[in-house]
Amino acid sequence: MTLRLILTRHAKSDWDNPLDSDHARPLNARGRRAAPAIGHWLSDNGYLPQEALVSDAMRTRQTWDLLRAQFPVSVPVRFEAALYHAGPDVMLHVLRSASAEAVMMVGHNPGIAVFARMVLGSALTHPEFGRFPTCSTLVAEFDAPDWRSLRYGTGRAVAFIVPRDLDQAD
Repeated sequence: MTLRLILTRHAKSDWDNPLDSDHARPLNARGRRAAPAIGHWLSDNGYLPQEALVSDAMRTRQTWDLLRAQFPVSVPVRFEAALYHAGPDVMLHVLRSASAEAVMMVGHNPGIAVFARMVLGSALTHPEFGRFPTCSTLVAEFDAPDWRSLRYGTGRAVAFIVPRDLDQAD
Protein backbone atom coordinates (compact mmCIF):
# COMPACT_ATOMS: atom_id res chain seq x y z
CA MET A 1 0.00 0.00 0.00
CA THR A 2 1.18 3.55 -0.70
CA LEU A 3 0.79 6.00 2.17
CA ARG A 4 1.03 9.76 1.63
CA LEU A 5 2.25 12.29 4.18
CA ILE A 6 1.68 16.00 3.69
CA LEU A 7 3.96 17.76 6.14
CA THR A 8 3.34 21.50 6.61
CA ARG A 9 4.99 24.00 8.89
CA HIS A 10 2.59 26.61 10.25
CA ALA A 11 2.31 29.88 8.34
CA LYS A 12 4.08 33.07 9.47
CA SER A 13 3.03 34.14 12.95
CA ASP A 14 2.51 37.56 14.52
CA TRP A 15 5.00 38.75 17.11
CA ASP A 16 3.39 42.20 17.64
CA ASN A 17 1.69 41.49 20.97
CA PRO A 18 4.33 40.93 23.66
CA LEU A 19 1.63 39.59 25.99
CA ASP A 20 0.83 36.63 23.74
CA SER A 21 2.37 33.39 24.93
CA ASP A 22 4.20 31.41 22.26
CA HIS A 23 1.34 28.90 22.22
CA ALA A 24 -1.25 31.67 21.70
CA ARG A 25 0.51 33.58 18.89
CA PRO A 26 -1.79 34.04 15.86
CA LEU A 27 -0.85 34.33 12.19
CA ASN A 28 0.21 37.64 10.72
CA ALA A 29 -1.08 39.05 7.42
CA ARG A 30 1.61 37.25 5.39
CA GLY A 31 0.69 33.96 7.04
CA ARG A 32 -3.01 34.54 6.37
CA ARG A 33 -2.15 34.93 2.65
CA ALA A 34 0.34 32.04 2.42
CA ALA A 35 -1.77 29.28 3.99
CA PRO A 36 -4.71 29.52 1.54
CA ALA A 37 -2.24 29.70 -1.36
CA ILE A 38 -0.57 26.47 -0.20
CA GLY A 39 -4.00 24.87 0.37
CA HIS A 40 -5.04 25.85 -3.15
CA TRP A 41 -1.79 24.41 -4.56
CA LEU A 42 -2.35 21.14 -2.66
CA SER A 43 -5.92 20.91 -3.94
CA ASP A 44 -4.98 21.77 -7.55
CA ASN A 45 -2.31 19.05 -7.53
CA GLY A 46 -4.52 16.39 -5.96
CA TYR A 47 -2.53 16.25 -2.71
CA LEU A 48 -5.55 16.05 -0.46
CA PRO A 49 -5.40 14.62 3.05
CA GLN A 50 -7.97 12.20 4.39
CA GLU A 51 -6.97 12.93 7.99
CA ALA A 52 -5.10 15.78 9.68
CA LEU A 53 -2.92 15.82 12.79
CA VAL A 54 -2.34 19.40 13.92
CA SER A 55 -0.48 20.96 16.83
CA ASP A 56 -2.89 22.62 19.24
CA ALA A 57 -1.09 26.01 19.09
CA MET A 58 -3.07 28.98 17.78
CA ARG A 59 -0.90 29.50 14.68
CA THR A 60 -1.12 25.84 13.62
CA ARG A 61 -4.89 25.79 14.15
CA GLN A 62 -5.26 28.94 12.06
CA THR A 63 -2.97 27.54 9.37
CA TRP A 64 -5.08 24.39 9.26
CA ASP A 65 -8.32 26.37 8.97
CA LEU A 66 -6.96 28.34 6.01
CA LEU A 67 -5.56 25.24 4.31
CA ARG A 68 -8.72 23.15 4.69
CA ALA A 69 -10.91 25.95 3.35
CA GLN A 70 -9.27 25.25 -0.03
CA PHE A 71 -10.05 21.51 -0.01
CA PRO A 72 -13.15 20.28 -1.87
CA VAL A 73 -13.88 17.69 0.82
CA SER A 74 -14.17 17.71 4.59
CA VAL A 75 -11.13 16.32 6.40
CA PRO A 76 -11.28 15.01 9.97
CA VAL A 77 -8.73 16.69 12.22
CA ARG A 78 -7.14 15.92 15.58
CA PHE A 79 -5.51 18.76 17.45
CA GLU A 80 -2.56 17.20 19.28
CA ALA A 81 -0.84 18.90 22.21
CA ALA A 82 2.09 16.51 21.70
CA LEU A 83 2.84 18.15 18.32
CA TYR A 84 3.48 21.56 19.89
CA HIS A 85 7.24 22.01 19.28
CA ALA A 86 7.58 18.24 18.92
CA GLY A 87 10.81 16.57 17.95
CA PRO A 88 10.96 13.90 15.23
CA ASP A 89 10.38 10.91 17.51
CA VAL A 90 7.21 12.44 18.95
CA MET A 91 6.01 13.33 15.47
CA LEU A 92 6.61 9.76 14.31
CA HIS A 93 4.76 8.42 17.35
CA VAL A 94 1.73 10.65 16.63
CA LEU A 95 1.81 9.78 12.91
CA ARG A 96 1.76 6.09 13.76
CA SER A 97 -1.68 6.65 15.33
CA ALA A 98 -3.16 7.77 11.99
CA SER A 99 -5.56 5.52 10.13
CA ALA A 100 -6.09 7.19 6.74
CA GLU A 101 -3.83 6.55 3.74
CA ALA A 102 -3.24 10.30 3.18
CA VAL A 103 -2.34 12.23 6.32
CA MET A 104 -1.46 15.89 6.81
CA MET A 105 0.60 17.03 9.79
CA VAL A 106 0.88 20.72 10.69
CA GLY A 107 3.64 21.54 13.13
CA HIS A 108 6.61 23.68 14.11
CA ASN A 109 10.31 24.12 13.50
CA PRO A 110 12.88 22.93 14.30
CA GLY A 111 11.23 19.53 14.75
CA ILE A 112 9.31 19.49 11.47
CA ALA A 113 12.43 20.25 9.40
CA VAL A 114 14.37 17.47 11.10
CA PHE A 115 11.43 15.06 10.78
CA ALA A 116 11.11 15.85 7.05
CA ARG A 117 14.78 15.02 6.49
CA MET A 118 14.58 11.86 8.58
CA VAL A 119 11.55 10.32 6.87
CA LEU A 120 12.97 10.63 3.36
CA GLY A 121 15.24 8.02 1.82
CA SER A 122 17.25 10.63 -0.07
CA ALA A 123 17.82 14.35 0.36
CA LEU A 124 15.90 16.98 -1.55
CA THR A 125 17.76 19.59 -3.59
CA HIS A 126 15.30 22.46 -3.09
CA PRO A 127 17.35 25.34 -1.62
CA GLU A 128 14.83 25.93 1.20
CA PHE A 129 14.29 22.30 2.23
CA GLY A 130 16.82 22.31 5.06
CA ARG A 131 15.41 25.50 6.53
CA PHE A 132 11.75 24.51 6.03
CA PRO A 133 10.44 28.11 6.19
CA THR A 134 6.95 28.97 7.35
CA CYS A 135 4.16 27.24 5.42
CA SER A 136 6.66 24.99 3.62
CA THR A 137 5.01 21.76 2.56
CA LEU A 138 6.51 18.37 1.79
CA VAL A 139 4.47 15.66 0.09
CA ALA A 140 6.07 12.25 0.61
CA GLU A 141 4.98 8.70 -0.13
CA PHE A 142 5.82 5.45 1.63
CA ASP A 143 5.38 1.82 0.67
CA ALA A 144 4.05 0.44 3.94
CA PRO A 145 0.96 -1.48 5.04
CA ASP A 146 0.06 1.16 7.65
CA TRP A 147 1.49 4.11 9.57
CA ARG A 148 2.43 1.88 12.53
CA SER A 149 5.00 0.24 10.24
CA LEU A 150 6.61 3.50 9.12
CA ARG A 151 10.38 3.76 9.57
CA TYR A 152 12.77 6.67 9.07
CA GLY A 153 14.50 6.88 5.70
CA THR A 154 11.78 5.10 3.73
CA GLY A 155 9.91 8.01 2.14
CA ARG A 156 10.03 9.33 -1.42
CA ALA A 157 9.59 13.06 -1.96
CA VAL A 158 6.74 13.73 -4.37
CA ALA A 159 6.77 17.52 -4.04
CA PHE A 160 8.13 20.32 -1.87
CA ILE A 161 6.97 23.91 -2.00
CA VAL A 162 7.38 27.15 -0.10
CA PRO A 163 5.03 30.11 -0.44
CA ARG A 164 7.72 32.10 -2.29
CA ASP A 165 7.66 29.47 -5.07
CA LEU A 166 4.01 30.32 -5.67
CA ASP A 167 4.77 34.07 -5.67
CA GLN A 168 7.43 33.52 -8.36
CA ALA A 169 5.02 31.47 -10.48
CA ASP A 170 2.64 34.43 -10.85
